[in-house]
Amino acid sequence: MSMRHATKQINPFLFVPIGRLFLLNALPMTAVMLMGGVLNIVDGIFVGLFIGSDALAAVSLAFPIAMVLSALSTLAGGGLSSLMARHLGAGDRIPAGRVFAGAHGLVLAISIALVALWQVVGSALIGSMAAGNPKVAELAQGYLQIMMIGAPIQLMLGIHADALRIEGQAGLIAVLSVLVNLFNIGANWLGIVVLGLGVSGSALGTVAAQALGLVLVLSVRRYSKGLLPLSVLRTHNWLRGWSQIIRLGLPLCLSFIGIAVVVSTVMLSLRLHAGAELSAFVAAYGVVTRLLSFAFLPQMAIALATQSIAGNNVGAGKNDRALATLRLAISAAFLWCMSVAITGTFAGTAIGSWFSDDPAVINAIAEILRPMMLVYASSGPILVLALYFQSLGHPGRTAVLTLVKPWLLTPLLIMTLSANFGVHGIWMAFPLAEVIMLMFAVVIGRNVLHPTSIQTFNNGEYR
Repeated sequence: MSMRHATKQINPFLFVPIGRLFLLNALPMTAVMLMGGVLNIVDGIFVGLFIGSDALAAVSLAFPIAMVLSALSTLAGGGLSSLMARHLGAGDRIPAGRVFAGAHGLVLAISIALVALWQVVGSALIGSMAAGNPKVAELAQGYLQIMMIGAPIQLMLGIHADALRIEGQAGLIAVLSVLVNLFNIGANWLGIVVLGLGVSGSALGTVAAQALGLVLVLSVRRYSKGLLPLSVLRTHNWLRGWSQIIRLGLPLCLSFIGIAVVVSTVMLSLRLHAGAELSAFVAAYGVVTRLLSFAFLPQMAIALATQSIAGNNVGAGKNDRALATLRLAISAAFLWCMSVAITGTFAGTAIGSWFSDDPAVINAIAEILRPMMLVYASSGPILVLALYFQSLGHPGRTAVLTLVKPWLLTPLLIMTLSANFGVHGIWMAFPLAEVIMLMFAVVIGRNVLHPTSIQTFNNGEYR
């Protein structure tokens, strides 16, 4: 029996019932994402309550650049996931190994370029973003300097976690994630509260936890049978396959950078229109970005589970299973987003009190959340549809669903509405952008639930 045929037989993505398979992948990935979200929330509480509002503003200021780091991780990981899933679904382990090795070379090149660029422009960039507040600029600079030095670890950890997910190890990733994030919370507590290192303590704890995570995933791959062996990194060229990985990973990467664009646009609009309330709104918006990042994580988990299952099944020619996964995932994402919208609308003040004892900040958090939640329930299904297209190898459709809102609609609406309605117009831009994106999704995805909409996959490419 050939290696290809044997691999297809033992691939659980191809024969486990879809409902069970979806739960086996979505629930562990949700746990992974939520643990990261809990870490982000707890870290915000540590920073806000134990260091102060300037530190919270500094971390909020650093958020767009931290999002760029996350985006660069998805550039390699997103492209790797789409290609590798379809190769493994088709039983082609050798091309899957080539993609895996190429992703390592791409991540290494990105890391070197990123660290070098930060050394040249980092200080000036932070100074400009701080708008003349030297204390906030100094805190943000110290925080980001550590995060940039640790960027190669973060990016390598990202592609290894994505590869394990595609190989059906979502449950194992969840266990490792819980361990690493608990370590991270403890390390941040040690650095911030016990050692008094301020926001630098938070950054050091994060990098240390990422290093631990990388050691753990490398150990899993080294000692686990059935996974692509680490030896493929020696036998395959690290400089090959970058264009395919980038082409498929770029829409998701740019969507994360787009989040940073939106945050920067909000900060600029607040500086222009918030007046004496600027400090409170900046701190409040920093909290809201953490909350919405947390709410986004289960959506992303559902979308990633869809990507893993659909990619493997399309690679094996099982289009009906891919479509059944999409229907189930859209329903799950909608239910989650609806629950978030209800909570954000009615519990904004209570949630705000977790992060600050300043009434101005607490009231601003509630004021921001209410309009943002109006059409929030549509965001999860749109993300699922985008990653479904990405798993099939359609970067153009993925790009429309992930890039139009953060790069065009939301910034344009923020600037326009804030110019006419002040600070309140900033927050109304978000639901309006969501409505427009929902119309785009309906037009692009109107025929997607028909089996004939999936093109035939052959040898890693669609024809």
